[in-house]
Amino acid sequence: MKREQISDAFNLLNDAFIIETDILRNSRKQKPKDIVLQKTLYLVKKHWKWTAAACLALTVFAGSKLLSHNPTDISQPAQTKDLPMLSISEYINEGMGFEGLWAYDISDLTDSNPWNEAASPSSLPVFRNQLSYNKDFVATGADFGKMRELLTDLAGRLGLDENSLTIKDNAPDEEEKKEITEKMEGDVPDGYFNPTQLTTKKNGMEITVDQTMLGTVSFAPAIKLPKQFHFADSASYEETAAVANYLKEQYKNLIHLDNPQLNISGGDYSNSENGSSLQQEYKISFYETGKNISESIINYNFRQISFDCDDTGKLSLASLDQTDLSQKMGNYPIITSKDAKNLLLNGNYITSVPYQLPGEKFVAKTELIYRTGTNEKYFMPYYRFYVELPEEERDGLKTYGAYYVPAVAKKYLSNMPLWDGSFN
Repeated sequence: MKREQISDAFNLLNDAFIIETDILRNSRKQKPKDIVLQKTLYLVKKHWKWTAAACLALTVFAGSKLLSHNPTDISQPAQTKDLPMLSISEYINEGMGFEGLWAYDISDLTDSNPWNEAASPSSLPVFRNQLSYNKDFVATGADFGKMRELLTDLAGRLGLDENSLTIKDNAPDEEEKKEITEKMEGDVPDGYFNPTQLTTKKNGMEITVDQTMLGTVSFAPAIKLPKQFHFADSASYEETAAVANYLKEQYKNLIHLDNPQLNISGGDYSNSENGSSLQQEYKISFYETGKNISESIINYNFRQISFDCDDTGKLSLASLDQTDLSQKMGNYPIITSKDAKNLLLNGNYITSVPYQLPGEKFVAKTELIYRTGTNEKYFMPYYRFYVELPEEERDGLKTYGAYYVPAVAKKYLSNMPLWDGSFN
């Protein structure tokens, strides 16, 4: 198929379908929800920031009570017998540039990740990614029943009556299909016209749930916050905290948490809107505090709700992530951060950073997270090492690149990564 045929065909699709297809087309580069987020949240250095929003995205990690996706047995010890082998997806380049943060010192970066070395669990659950994408970036595995359930739950949190909703999918109609097929000279991939999201509109709100189980609420018109709150990407740490407290109270029904944990994360620098200066950016989050460290880690990584503003500082969007965790592979033994660091120094890592690991003295920070990108066959824990990159330092401003080492014990991995001089 010729490039111009594809381009012409895209011109016939509605905006939602174009956005979804563009996300999938770039899924070898960027994860759909980590676009919106979520959920895992990549910041790319300099003018290659993956998301250049005019306002601060406020991410709230939530242990939602709505779906039966929360693993109820994550606190159980690892069963070392009959655990399936896991494979590592070594493709990590999810956008232009590489995953890196600007800061004058690693202490500039802050978050409330519940993991810590002193209270690190000995095992954590691994889940199979319910979605898979073929060579044409068409997904299979979406559960439209769960998507509808999430949509109606969001509507209920906003005071809308489920019975009053008109819910539609985003599949193109027959006329659109015909036009696109003609533009593509009949070479339309199987499943290309399959729906990828559900939507309803009511009372100035549009609620959408996509196949990754990300629900979004768009407010039209956008909602103005009281004048004492500074809701923008230029907000200081203190201003960000004030906005978080306001949103926590004002939207408690939408956030829907029993025991929220505040998480003000970020602190990295980026160019200001006009490019004349640097400014720190923060994200606000809450996640449900679990009954134990393992539950808190799951909630932190997989249950989130975010609030975004438009370029005038008004609330324009809220997003709720409910990643499907229904297919649990088991509780797997986790190596220590010390052992992971030894693997890092041995080259057993994956990264999008275009430099070889510069040495142990440049390893500045360690944290445990789940990688949840589109290319991941399994959602499993990794140690993420922030490493100072001496090649990138400019006038005292450092770049910290992200290097990942699997946290699951090596005996359960079919392909332990090894850096070979090239970067994904």
